[in-house]
Amino acid sequence: MFKADSNKFFTALRTVLLNRYLLFVGLLYLYAKFSANYFGLSDSKFSQQWLELLIALYLFSYLYAILRPGRWRALLAALPVLLGYLIHDIYYLMYGKILRLIEVKELPELVQVLTAGQALMLIIGVGIPLLIFFLAVNYRKPRIIALGALPLALLVIDIHFAPDSFASGVQQLSNPVVTYSDRMSVENNGRYSMMLLREAERISATEKTAPYHDRPAYEQKTEVLADAIRKDGNRRNVHLIVMESFLDPTLFQKATFTRNPVHPDFASLFGSKLGLSISPVFGGATSQAEFEVLCGVPALRKLSSIEFNVFTGAKTSCMPGVLERSGYRTVATNGYKPDFFNTLPAYKGIGFEEANFPREHTSLDTYLDVEPSGEEGYIFDGDLLQKNLDYVTTALKENPEQPLLNYVLTIYGHTPHRLDSAQRPEILQVQSDYADEHLQRVANQFYYRSEAIARYVRDLIEVDKESIIILISDHVPPLRNGLNTYRELDYVDSSEKSYYYNRLLVVENGKPQLYPTMHHYDIPDLVLDYLTDGKHCKERACAYLNGNTTPKQEMQLAEYFSLMAHASETM
Repeated sequence: MFKADSNKFFTALRTVLLNRYLLFVGLLYLYAKFSANYFGLSDSKFSQQWLELLIALYLFSYLYAILRPGRWRALLAALPVLLGYLIHDIYYLMYGKILRLIEVKELPELVQVLTAGQALMLIIGVGIPLLIFFLAVNYRKPRIIALGALPLALLVIDIHFAPDSFASGVQQLSNPVVTYSDRMSVENNGRYSMMLLREAERISATEKTAPYHDRPAYEQKTEVLADAIRKDGNRRNVHLIVMESFLDPTLFQKATFTRNPVHPDFASLFGSKLGLSISPVFGGATSQAEFEVLCGVPALRKLSSIEFNVFTGAKTSCMPGVLERSGYRTVATNGYKPDFFNTLPAYKGIGFEEANFPREHTSLDTYLDVEPSGEEGYIFDGDLLQKNLDYVTTALKENPEQPLLNYVLTIYGHTPHRLDSAQRPEILQVQSDYADEHLQRVANQFYYRSEAIARYVRDLIEVDKESIIILISDHVPPLRNGLNTYRELDYVDSSEKSYYYNRLLVVENGKPQLYPTMHHYDIPDLVLDYLTDGKHCKERACAYLNGNTTPKQEMQLAEYFSLMAHASETM
């Protein structure tokens, strides 16, 4: 009798322990531990993520139901759910932000810039497993496929047609949602639940732009700014250069170098006048930095993961548009492809009359004729800036009466930071207790880039001394190990958000100037204040002059929605 009862007990225990749902939750728990160790996301709230577990179990159950019977059925059903987590976390590690549903459509563009090795890893780690899963689906049971997807369809309908009520419901069922930190919200509540919440918030935000569609009032506001430049402006030229991943390696507190990575010409020119500006992004999404630098409002991602994607070419009150209306010639030079990040409509809507791209990437009229980039993959700063200098020199001679906004976006320094061994060989080594071979390349690139910048600025001063020259990094690069390198080597001040800090160089009337740390969205105020000899900020109390880096997102929310509402108008 005892033996029979014992056998029943152990049979029941084995059934429980081998229950596929229990094993699936165990897999999620193990992944949470793995993620905490390798991606920096805390697993402390895993057991409290009830909504996330419910979503994950539904997905697992549905995927299990639509697969053909077999030994590996449960594992195959768990595979897409776990891959979704992995993609989330790799995206966070590489770009420093949590993946949102609207950003999924940008993933093909991000894939285009992967190295061959990274692309191969993506195919092996994601493509092949998903292919195996879809081959295992039992397509002969369409009713099960359709009925099982019904809860998901209802969820999509609810998010789309009642986003506010959905968001409210999720927040009531969730742990605290941290408004200023996607990372902390995900750590509290999970990846899928936060992705759905952020999508509902995005749809709600889109609806909220409706009251801001007042083109006459918006035009009047733009005209007020333009009129101030016409009446009070000094009509000096503006040279604004946004540099791809211009990372100053000396900002790592726990790294030393066998040779100073700062070129002597750069050090001589700028000395201690090296400022900092806070970018909205880490590791990628250059257009987000461009949006802030050019439009003067935070890149809040309320309508899209990338603000440029919303632009149709309709006019906005971004800084170039204000200058164009006040009589400036507004010219953009972009070192990469015009089809990235919806750049052409965005530049047009922002206010650029002319946009130039390398001839190898466009059939449009352009002055930019640069030699092939060779093994480095991207146009070297020195080559691009020299072409721009030649263009500016000619433009100022041909039309000296019309002031110029000269905007340049560089591309050299993009991941994976290749060096041309013939033209730019490695000349220094990084010494630290934490290895990252990409930092080694970046440090060497910085030596050559800082030399090119010093030459460009000095030559530009010779051509156009009475002007403002601003050079700013779009964002720091992800390097080889993502956020881990910045944490381990104590970047800037070792604070949690220090990896958003970037170099800012300002030259006014031929002399470098040091400003307090600011945000990228403070740059238009800096430009307009220079052009009005200080009158602009006297009227608006510009925060950057006081070193005020407290995010003013809520204060600028109406301005943001107003801009985006008109940027997205049908042409």
